[in-house]
Amino acid sequence: MTNPTFSLPALPYAPEALEPSIDTATMNIHHGKHHQAYVDKLNEQVGKIPELGDMSLERMMAQISKFPAPVRNNGGGHFNHSMFWTLMAPAGLCGAPSAELTAKITADLGGLDAMKEALNNAAIARFGSGWSWLIMTADKKLAITSTPNQDNPLMDVAETKGTPIIGVDVWEHAYYLKFQNKRADYLKSWWSVANWNAINQRFTAASAGK
Repeated sequence: MTNPTFSLPALPYAPEALEPSIDTATMNIHHGKHHQAYVDKLNEQVGKIPELGDMSLERMMAQISKFPAPVRNNGGGHFNHSMFWTLMAPAGLCGAPSAELTAKITADLGGLDAMKEALNNAAIARFGSGWSWLIMTADKKLAITSTPNQDNPLMDVAETKGTPIIGVDVWEHAYYLKFQNKRADYLKSWWSVANWNAINQRFTAASAGK
């Protein structure tokens, strides 16, 4: 049996569909160049470590410490970006936070506005490249955290572990063409394309332990 290799998922919308929040050039480069590079380099690792080819990304993240750095960087990059594309949607198709998610955010984080501010602040405070996250921890609490580079909260090396509900990319390649060094402006704009339909689904699945 030949080990399956990883592949670049198609965007769930046209590259220009998130304008003006996320510009078309950024989407094309971010998806077609950066994410593709993570996939290609992860597949190179499959050639060296065949067991990776039979492994889901989630299983890979859970035991990432046993693999060399290129697996961590590129496996993380593939997982994070595959999720990230689904967490955005064109205007008019984003939906709204569910009553259940809103109640949980209010109980654990002080309300929707407080959650957004905390997630943005975590992103702004992340030195260099990385991600900010809304996660559900093992004890079913919502929490805000951030990770460096292409790490994520599913990794066994993560400082704060949990199931990602929202993940926002704050590598410069995610925003620099439009926002230059103004990370805070990018984060503010990002919420206008946040796909609450997908976020609600991730919350429901995490709540059910799936």
